[in-house]
Amino acid sequence: MNGRLRRVNAEPRWLRALLLVVGLGFLFFFLVLPLLAVFVEAFAAGWTAYAGALNDLETRSAIGLTLLVAFFVLPFNVVFGVAAAWAIAKFDFRGKSLLITLIDLPFAVSPVVVGLVFLLIFGAQGLFGPWLAAHDIKVVFALPGIIVVTLFITSPFIARELIPLMQSQGTEEEEAALSLGASAWQMFRRVTLPNIKWGLLYGVILSNARAMGEFGAVSVVSGHIRGETNTLPLHVEILYNEYNAVGAFASASVLALLALVTLLAKTVVEWRMRRENSMLLADLPTEET
Repeated sequence: MNGRLRRVNAEPRWLRALLLVVGLGFLFFFLVLPLLAVFVEAFAAGWTAYAGALNDLETRSAIGLTLLVAFFVLPFNVVFGVAAAWAIAKFDFRGKSLLITLIDLPFAVSPVVVGLVFLLIFGAQGLFGPWLAAHDIKVVFALPGIIVVTLFITSPFIARELIPLMQSQGTEEEEAALSLGASAWQMFRRVTLPNIKWGLLYGVILSNARAMGEFGAVSVVSGHIRGETNTLPLHVEILYNEYNAVGAFASASVLALLALVTLLAKTVVEWRMRRENSMLLADLPTEET
């Protein structure tokens, strides 16, 4: 009977082959080929020109600023993501649906609009602009503005990874820890954190990738000050508009390498999550028939 069901539900061999060809063709033309083109153009003038482009003072400044923004943004995202996911998954309270909607807001709003909103708030003619100018505090066209908009854009990633995970785990283990006399910190460190570690790491990887690659919102609030407020994506655009193809593609290759490292880390985390889940399922007692 099972064999008949498998034969009835199995797709024809030609259809499986066609789907495989379409899938691999899509990956090649829209992912692999553009990635290869970046590295080919980056090394078109030779290794010396490539190394010289990356050693340029403005390029090094853009790389450093990109890493610095990600360094500042990630801790805030971790704290917010864990706190929001814990509140939504473990407690029932008034306004819970509104909180979930607000967490998803950065997914729905264009990054350019986000940049314009923060420009209207912190810009020279904005809501807090005169007060900031009077106290000689720079937010827009400076590092704080870039951090703020990047933080807004990347804030949902960790929370959105943890909410379904923590909801599926329930509250039984935390309640058992509290009933045994554990403090809230001990419960979080010894029960909650080990249960969410892979989901948290997965969210951190996605958040970091978006922070380093953000363009629209950062473009609005950065002011495009060369050597000061240009992140790596903005620097690539400037070089390309100046017809500096080697410099633009050399800088783009750094972003591509960061994307490949992110993809590798994401794959490793997914593999570890599947392996751990398989081990947990294997340890579950089976019903005797």
